[in-house]
Formats: sequence, structure tokens, C-alpha cells
Amino acid sequence: MTLTLDKLPASCGIKKLCCYFNESDKVQVVRISNIQNWYLERVVFPQEDFLFEAPSQAELEVYQDANEGVQLLAKHSCSSLQVEEGNEPKSANSSNS
Repeated sequence: MTLTLDKLPASCGIKKLCCYFNESDKVQVVRISNIQNWYLERVVFPQEDFLFEAPSQAELEVYQDANEGVQLLAKHSCSSLQVEEGNEPKSANSSNS
């Protein structure tokens, strides 16, 4: 598991710890570009968790290679990816089944 935290501008207000899990068997690129004066982009490998801090209004875009080029797969509200105290990441839960 990779832990990457980027410093947000002070103007962003309250930050939330979030986790995205790449459930696919392909490498994905995730990014946040809707926060003024801040940009985040990372490669997330298959079955990997990506932990990051972001304001709740941020949107995580998920891109993946497709036959016709790189394709936007999904957009997730960072408030829906928020890690709550005492919760394990999804990948940890699925490996114990």
C-alpha cells in the first residue's frame, strides 16, 4: 500500500482522509483538478489502495487505458471516499473473506 499526502492550500479549509481502491486488473490514473491552486495526479496499480487528503468538495477522476485511448471511467466525490476511524480499506476487508 502506498501512502501519499499532498499539501493543500490553507484556503481549502477542512481536509478529509480518503481512500480509493483500484479493483480492476489494469493500471489506472486518478486525479483531482477541481480545487483552485491544487492539482493531484497519481498512478494506482491493480488491487492497490491510494490514500490522500482532500477537501470534501473535491472530485476524484479515474482514467484507464481503453482500445480507443485513455478513457474517463468514473468520478467519485471525495466525501464518498472518506476513511472513517476504525474502518479498514476495502482491499483489507475483501482479503479476509
